[in-house]
Amino acid sequence: MRTQFEIVVVGGGLAGACAAALLARHGHIPAERIAMLSDELPPVPAPDDPAELRVVAISRASERVLRAAAAWLNLDASRLCAYERVRVWHETSPPRGAGSLCFDAAEIGEPNLGFIAENGALMRACQQSFLAAGGSRVDSKLAALDLQQNEARLRCADGRELTAKLVVGADGAQSLVRTASGLTVRTWDYRQAAIVATVRTAKPHEGTAWQRFLRTGPLALLPLFNGQSSIVWSVDSAPAQELLDLSDAQFNDRLTAASDEVLGSAMLTSRRVSFPLRSVAARSYVTARCALIGDAAHVIHPLAGQGANLGLLDAAALCEAVAGAIAQHEDPGALRALRRYEQQRRTQNQLMDAAMGAFHTGFAASVGPGAWLVNQALGAVNRSGALKRAFARHALGTAGELPRLARVSASGQT
Repeated sequence: MRTQFEIVVVGGGLAGACAAALLARHGHIPAERIAMLSDELPPVPAPDDPAELRVVAISRASERVLRAAAAWLNLDASRLCAYERVRVWHETSPPRGAGSLCFDAAEIGEPNLGFIAENGALMRACQQSFLAAGGSRVDSKLAALDLQQNEARLRCADGRELTAKLVVGADGAQSLVRTASGLTVRTWDYRQAAIVATVRTAKPHEGTAWQRFLRTGPLALLPLFNGQSSIVWSVDSAPAQELLDLSDAQFNDRLTAASDEVLGSAMLTSRRVSFPLRSVAARSYVTARCALIGDAAHVIHPLAGQGANLGLLDAAALCEAVAGAIAQHEDPGALRALRRYEQQRRTQNQLMDAAMGAFHTGFAASVGPGAWLVNQALGAVNRSGALKRAFARHALGTAGELPRLARVSASGQT
């Protein structure tokens, strides 16, 4: 016997859980007709627990999406860290020199540029909102998917069977939904790994996101609520393994040097983890009865910290496409309705992917004319008020075409 739903979201990560919550609250479909298939349920941390190892930078646009999903108020505000500035510099220039770039929220009349938030807390907040709205959580994994003309049939790992008018693939970069639906991807290997850890620094982080571009890849230090910093160190594969094999003391020394001692000496307070860096782009996000969002549709280089934000914008755009189809008495799983979502998001995501690739290549120059050009470009932007404001708006996520749910705050203000 199959359990019938209108929509099944496969994956309870940030993009999937947010999509489920948005659909339950804004999709014009009864929440009980929506299911989220996921065995991911992050534990609730104790008040004095250290920061989660995986954190994300949430832009203003993403904050609005999370507010629309009724998830933002589920977050523990004491574990969020607002960041007011972003400072970027090349290894051939000092962090506060003429060749560095700093943009500040105050320059565009904003209280901050966004928040550094724990990924697990965001997932939990969205799942809580979905369940509070009346949605159904199926605690299992997807085993098989069969897209038919009038419905999608899903078989769970525990043997349960579900049907839906629409399946949302939010099951990550190795998406089974994507494979089963016949949607293909283009993949580019950066031949790098990102090392993630939490560190304590001798100097305060100043509510600033710091990023130094090195020949071997960028190093970011993101401010955390407890005064510590999260590092994302993207390094060519061979030196990355060398860094992982170092003792904690040796790693601390290498990290302090790589950061140009911008926050003084750095000391690990967590384990180190790494993951390979690739660009993954689905050639199409949709087919009849199926739509991909988040990492199932696209994975980009983490140097600007935009991956999670793109997934949240996908969730908002898909919700609006589904709600529009329902309002017009259309089948939400019909290809015509899903194309509206794809048309809005695929181009924007491709542009961001291309920009990250260009930044990665351009900033790799460590000496000579290439490095000189990088420093000149950063300095020119830093001296231009108009360009700095434009960069700040991109950091806020408020530039370009946005879904309505990312443009409107909880108070209805754009």
